[in-house]
Amino acid sequence: MASLLFRQARVFDGESVHTDYDVLVVDGKIAQLGSAIEAPADAEIIEAHGKTLLPGLIDSHTHAKPPALEMALTFGVTTELDMFSDPAWMTEQRREAQTRNSMADVRSAMTGATVAGGHPSGLPSGVVFDKQCPVLENAEDAEAFVAARVAEGADYFKLVIEDGTILGHELPRLSDEMVYALVAAAHAQGLMAVAHAMTVELALLAIRAGVDGLVHVAGDRLMTDEEVAEVAQSGIFVVPTLSTMASVYGDKHGQHLAEDDRTRPLLSDAWAENLCQCWHLTNPGSTANVIDATRRLYEAGVDVLAGSDAITVGVPGTAHGVSMHGELELLVDCGLSPAAALRAATLLPAKRFSLDDRGRIAPGLQADLVLVDGDPTTDVRQTLSIEGVWRRGEQAPRIGQAEGVGTASAASAVAG
Repeated sequence: MASLLFRQARVFDGESVHTDYDVLVVDGKIAQLGSAIEAPADAEIIEAHGKTLLPGLIDSHTHAKPPALEMALTFGVTTELDMFSDPAWMTEQRREAQTRNSMADVRSAMTGATVAGGHPSGLPSGVVFDKQCPVLENAEDAEAFVAARVAEGADYFKLVIEDGTILGHELPRLSDEMVYALVAAAHAQGLMAVAHAMTVELALLAIRAGVDGLVHVAGDRLMTDEEVAEVAQSGIFVVPTLSTMASVYGDKHGQHLAEDDRTRPLLSDAWAENLCQCWHLTNPGSTANVIDATRRLYEAGVDVLAGSDAITVGVPGTAHGVSMHGELELLVDCGLSPAAALRAATLLPAKRFSLDDRGRIAPGLQADLVLVDGDPTTDVRQTLSIEGVWRRGEQAPRIGQAEGVGTASAASAVAG
């Protein structure tokens, strides 16, 4: 593999910004950063003055049904963190991603924990599982259930604590006893535990049981100051999934992404239409509540990570890769600076999910990189002005996408 030298770029290294910096990539890794780096004889030189070099983006909440990872990479997402998908899909994609640089890398919870008839076991076949997913029957089975996920190769463990309040119809859910038992079993078997919880009460249940992170922010009501303080004191991280929560509450936040000249040529008609849709549910709460909660949690010191909850065509409001850029915009709406929003998509998920070889631009780390025109550290909307994407130092193709990552009935599928 030839060396690669980015010359005179503005570099956001995951923590801070450097101007007129050179970045040298050798054998797929960052070799050197600084001024006036001498180019190796075999180096490809990219003149990057006026452009910004970013670490590859990490989407901290997706459901990566093939070919989601190819689509993600087109839009600068070099790693997806899958939060409940068929282990057969994920095992094959993880194997491919070890050698293919034309798809994003992926980590996965594999099968998440739910109960019979609970979310997402009622979704149509092919949304997150080809067949009915395994379910938990009682708290006594928690240790065995987690062990089965370890055997599947799970990188972390996910609990789905969903009673249907936000989804518009009552659902059976994991009991409090099950939640406590599952978190304890996950930790005992060396896995981080994360939870889907869309109401304040269920989020607090997850926190009190000892989860490491929440992969949605609750919006059924405003959080009290005491509840915000409790979340902050727990030390957990939060992935608000603002794009998906906006869709769940009936807001079409993704429409402007579908209509953007920088994205439309790279989207199929089906994915563009998906971005322009939202849910029509009867539920308490609002997008404003989610924005308020995210802002206050961030101000209280909670680590906020960027995640889209992109799934498949037919699950409205999101698309792989594209929606991460909308998520960054929404994080800025929550009061994060553009640089803080970028950290939420690079440095922080790498830290929280122990991805020690990525998330920053630093010597020795994997050369997952995105070059954009303009300065997204002052205007985060510039992240969509992509000039090129590199995975492990190899430039990825950016081509229009096929019709979809599967399809689903929008009447019966919902965020995971």
